[in-house]
Amino acid sequence: MEASQQKTANKPIIPPKEHFYLDGPKPRIYELSFAWKVFTQFIKGFRNLHFLRPCITVFGSARFKEDHIYYEKAREFGRRIAETGFSTMTGGGPGIMEAANRGAFEAGGESVGCNIQLPFEQKPNPYLHRSITFEYFFVRKVILVKYSYAFIIMPGGFGTLDEFFETLTLVQTKTITQFPIVLFGKDYHKDLWDYIMYMAEEGTIAKEDLNLVLLTDDVDEAMQHIQTYIQKNYTIKPARKKWWLFEKN
Repeated sequence: MEASQQKTANKPIIPPKEHFYLDGPKPRIYELSFAWKVFTQFIKGFRNLHFLRPCITVFGSARFKEDHIYYEKAREFGRRIAETGFSTMTGGGPGIMEAANRGAFEAGGESVGCNIQLPFEQKPNPYLHRSITFEYFFVRKVILVKYSYAFIIMPGGFGTLDEFFETLTLVQTKTITQFPIVLFGKDYHKDLWDYIMYMAEEGTIAKEDLNLVLLTDDVDEAMQHIQTYIQKNYTIKPARKKWWLFEKN
């Protein structure tokens, strides 16, 4: 490989940001500014989604194309979610996210995307009724969890696994209600599931924690699992709009 090619091959996928956290404490005004930016992003999310119907969130890779089997499965999930009267929420980007939003959009359901500012891959897909873009991953993840009654984890990469394990940890520790979590794709997740079972055998998680996740290849089984749990446990109470908060009817 030539030197120029070697140099190009070694470039990071995402250009490194300035090393803000390596030069000691920041000035208090900087920290206040950061806290204010985080606060305003949360308020932006709350204001935009407060009157949203309860959601089912679909996580998955941004890299699957339209001809991939998991794209079509995610699209089917979007259609099925719309049929239940729930909104479909995703990270708002391409791939699995686009497919789930597309299925809901085409079926006449509500389609929502919570996007993130990235230098690649993450552009809002065209099948969104509502789209919000966040700067910070942790703000986005709070919003994706806050408005959802169930979670469908499709095949994906680091981001998808991060969202899966964070949601699972919140349920496991009873930080949020024990909402249904579906891990879809037995072949894709086989090694991951084997390792989760290994953790149970080693005692680093309780064996009962395995019951928090449904591993399946069947869309019907996944939707039945979600619907049964929701029908038994939750009543949806619509929020009322308040004129003094400039909320239009």
